[in-house]
Amino acid sequence: MRKRRLRKYFRVFVLLLLLSAVVYALYLNVNKDNTVVSVGDYAPNFSLETLQGERVELKDYRGKGVFLNFWGTWCKPCKVEMPYMEEEYKKFKEQGVEILAVNIEESDLIVQNFVDRYGLTFPILMDRGGAVTGQYKIGPIPTTYLIDENGKVLKIITGNMNQESVREYMKLIKPS
Repeated sequence: MRKRRLRKYFRVFVLLLLLSAVVYALYLNVNKDNTVVSVGDYAPNFSLETLQGERVELKDYRGKGVFLNFWGTWCKPCKVEMPYMEEEYKKFKEQGVEILAVNIEESDLIVQNFVDRYGLTFPILMDRGGAVTGQYKIGPIPTTYLIDENGKVLKIITGNMNQESVREYMKLIKPS
């Protein structure tokens, strides 16, 4: 009789434990931030380090057009568009356009070799933990956010760009 009662209490305890786990999982899903950065939204601020260890915040670029590019060294379209971005950056930097290239969770050495190989001069930001990539809900790369001088997202581009499209996008975000 006593064994039966103990078994019953144990089953009730396990059932309550499972029920608590289900309720907790549902609570987390309901309260999870599912916001996606869309055209017309203000770009969420973030802070990342450059390859040189300098801290960069997006809000520090207010007043400039920002070409926010998420990329990786292993990404073939990224390899194609980076030289185009560099060439147009040299033309548009003095006109108030800045490129912030956010590398997604790669080592400094690999990224530095890539930067040296392509002669990149724009800021390379290191998203070591993937927090900014998650904040912007980045899926396929390359993904580029075109942000105006007020911090508003004007356009989101997924996939590679050619030199002409990079030029046109920089014209779009050039401050008036």
